[in-house]
Amino acid sequence: MIVELYAKSDVGRVRRGNEDNFLVLDLSTEQTWTGADGTTPPTNLTRFDLGDKGLVLVVSDGMGGALAGDVASRMAVDSVRQMLVGEGDASCDPELDLVECLKNATHYANTAIHLRSQEDSRCAGMGATFTGAAVRGDSLDLVQVGDSRGYVIRKDHIRLATKDQSLVQQLVDVGQISESEAETHMFRNVILQALGAQSEVQPVTGRIRLRQDDLVLLCSDGLSGKLRAEDIQQIVNTSKSDLAKACEKLIEEANNRGGEDNITVVLARFHGDDLEEPATDRITIELPPLEEDKTLDDTYEADTEPH
Repeated sequence: MIVELYAKSDVGRVRRGNEDNFLVLDLSTEQTWTGADGTTPPTNLTRFDLGDKGLVLVVSDGMGGALAGDVASRMAVDSVRQMLVGEGDASCDPELDLVECLKNATHYANTAIHLRSQEDSRCAGMGATFTGAAVRGDSLDLVQVGDSRGYVIRKDHIRLATKDQSLVQQLVDVGQISESEAETHMFRNVILQALGAQSEVQPVTGRIRLRQDDLVLLCSDGLSGKLRAEDIQQIVNTSKSDLAKACEKLIEEANNRGGEDNITVVLARFHGDDLEEPATDRITIELPPLEEDKTLDDTYEADTEPH
C-alpha cells in the first residue's frame, strides 16, 4: 500500500502562540514528523510504502493558559512516540495490535501530562485533546479523547469518523439542543475528556476498512469549528492531487472565517494493489466488542454534521 500525506499547523489570526501539535510516525522506519519540526517533512514521509509495522497519525490540541497548552500537546505527541518506538522505560508489547499499543500510549501520555500538571505550578490545569489513527494493512483504527476530529473521504462522500467528547455533543445526544444550536452554543468549547485533566482517561475507538484512494483527515477544532464537513470535502477534492495544497487551502479558509483558534490538519491518502475498490461510497465504522451496546448508526449517523 502506498501512503501519501501532508500535515500543517497554523497559529491562526488571533492567538499569540500555537498550542496545537501533530505526529506522523512511520513505525517501520521510525521516521517522525511533529508540529514542532516545522512545515518541512523528513525525507520519505510524504509518499512511502506502508510497512508491516504500520503508521500512526495524531492531532493534539493543548489547553491550560500561558505556555501550558503548548506543553500538554507536545507531551502528548512525544509520549506516544516514545512508547510506540520503545524509547526510555516505556514500550509496547509487540504481540498487541497496533490500536491497543496506541491506546496504551494514550494512557501513558495522560499519566505523564497529569503528573506534570501536579508537580509544576506553571502547568496546573493543563490538558490536551487527542485524535489518533493507527493504520496497519487495510485497517484504520481511531482513538479519541476530546473534540479534535477524524474524517474519512471516499470519492464524493465524507464521514465524521470520531465523536466529540463535549458538553454540546452530549446535549445533542439527549435531544436538548439541535445540531444547528450546538454550532453557536455558549458552552461549545467545553470538553468532557482531555489528556492530563484527570488521573484516568477512557479513549474511544472505532475501525474503518480502507478502500482504494480513501483520504483520512485529522484536525483540531480550529478547522472543524469553522468548516462544515461538506466544505472540507469540497476543498480536499478540489486539491486532492496535491495534499500540501489541500492542507493550505483548508487552513486559509478557516482563517478567512475568523481564525480565532490554532488550526492543524493531517491529511493522508491510501492507494495500491493491496486495497479493494470501494463497492459503494458508504463508510462503515466498526466499534470494538466492549462498545457494541452503542448503536453505531445512532452514534455516527450524520455524515456531514457541523461542529
